[in-house]
Amino acid sequence: MNVLDIITAVLVLSGSTLALTAAIGVVRFPDTLSRMHAATKPQVLGLLLVLAGAAIRLRGHADVGMVILTGLFTLITAPVVANRVGQLAYREQTIRDDLLTRDEMAEFGQTEDDGQN
Repeated sequence: MNVLDIITAVLVLSGSTLALTAAIGVVRFPDTLSRMHAATKPQVLGLLLVLAGAAIRLRGHADVGMVILTGLFTLITAPVVANRVGQLAYREQTIRDDLLTRDEMAEFGQTEDDGQN
């Protein structure tokens, strides 16, 4: 067992741990916005760590390019999906207002309404 195998093992195990905490957060958190946060932030970082470990293990193989593309696609799409889910949850009023410290969507809606009148 060499140093690269140890680094790969650490990356894969830490990424798997982050993915597990994301899954627990999705089940345990009370509202849509908290669940969305748990489903995107640690899940993406966990996946990137696992992919980095896989890329180190596959070094010199043709599949490393596919692993890099998978990571880039995840980085591009996860924030967009989280944004859309958050907007939809807000629009459908399925969020808990008592958990919000500042309601920026309401401020945005007021300025949008003012501009149309």
